[in-house]
Amino acid sequence: MAKSRFEQFPMDGVDLDHPNVARVYDYYLGGKANYAVDRVFAEKALEKFPFVRDAARANRLFLHRAVRYLVKRGVRQFVDIGAGVPTMGSTHQVADELNSGARVVYVDNEPVAVAHSQMLLEKEGDLARHRVLQADLRDPDLLWRKVSETGVIDFGQPVALLLIAVLHVTQPGPDGSDVGPAAVARYRELLGSGSYLVLSHGTADGVSASRAREMAEFGEMYDATATPVIWRPRREIEALFGDLEMVEPGATWTPLWHPEESGENAPEIEFDEPNESVVWAGVGRKP
Repeated sequence: MAKSRFEQFPMDGVDLDHPNVARVYDYYLGGKANYAVDRVFAEKALEKFPFVRDAARANRLFLHRAVRYLVKRGVRQFVDIGAGVPTMGSTHQVADELNSGARVVYVDNEPVAVAHSQMLLEKEGDLARHRVLQADLRDPDLLWRKVSETGVIDFGQPVALLLIAVLHVTQPGPDGSDVGPAAVARYRELLGSGSYLVLSHGTADGVSASRAREMAEFGEMYDATATPVIWRPRREIEALFGDLEMVEPGATWTPLWHPEESGENAPEIEFDEPNESVVWAGVGRKP
């Protein structure tokens, strides 16, 4: 099998000894911005937990629908944190379908994700409206400043902040404890009036007993990597929205959030029950 561009020319700072959650997620979605170590891990996971691929795809389709919903309501600016690699339709591609003036800044701390996004934007994007930068979501003020310095986003106007399937990846602080919720609280403060928070998060809460066991075992696989995960209960996920006004229908399973906003060519993913998607999601608006 031919090596990918990234394997032929490894980048500085890339950990090739451990699978990375962003690159593994890219593989689940059928992308190519991953390494052998990621593919081996992903194949083992999919062999044991085949539901993971459909859950990942349903999560990506939630992103698509949320972007369409917000563009139709006048949102023109998106900051996509923990964006990963641009697979199965990126935020700027979906937004541009409805408004050719939409502005998007992608943010990730994974070098491969940043490099692949940069390649995509140079080839298909508009660098006056689309940018990618490397930053860490655990430092909201620095990240916000870096986004502002791109000149793409005007924080004096409403912004949609996207945190899609990123907060269930443990965000260790100086003492090793997870600082994800504290970081989100600061982002809510930084958002201006009329802005939105779009968030999705894996959970074993509200699923069948058998699926909950699978989620626990699936999480244990990640515990052995450099990027362990945490499946928060739904009430803790909803708490991440703080006092934002929830867009109807509120927090819900990904397939249930405004299915009418699906694109014409969106793949159909069949779940016997919506909770089989194992991802709780929602959109909140800052008054």
